[in-house]
Amino acid sequence: MTDHHLAQLNIARLRAPIDSPELADFVAQLPEINGLAERSPGYVWRLQDESGDATAWRPFEPDVIINLTVWRSVESLREFVYRTAHLEPMRRRRDWFVPLDQAHLVLWWIPAGVLPSLTEASERLDLLRRNGPSPQAFTLREAYPAPGLLTA
Repeated sequence: MTDHHLAQLNIARLRAPIDSPELADFVAQLPEINGLAERSPGYVWRLQDESGDATAWRPFEPDVIINLTVWRSVESLREFVYRTAHLEPMRRRRDWFVPLDQAHLVLWWIPAGVLPSLTEASERLDLLRRNGPSPQAFTLREAYPAPGLLTA
């Protein structure tokens, strides 16, 4: 066990306004996918407003939406992302989002019981973009163990 949780930020540049017909399928799936995340083993927390999602927060640019979550482990996040109904909307992401030419997802370890801020998330994404994966900012492809967790 570890006394750390995994924070995750991903961003996406919208192809059209969030309330446009082009994004209607994406928006319609948000409650289902967010609910699936909340019921998934290892889920801890997600940033949301009164509407139940985080699409109103735009800390980067007006057409960039965010998803900020906390999980118990890299494995629990991977399980949700790649082995649940979340995979189908991921396969359709190019229908709704413009591909980014730089990192759009960052992971980092936080003390259990602490929630990440948008400022911290932005700083971690910048760190990953500047320096590549490290124990302070990494990806699902190049994950690092939680502090104090020994690897075999």
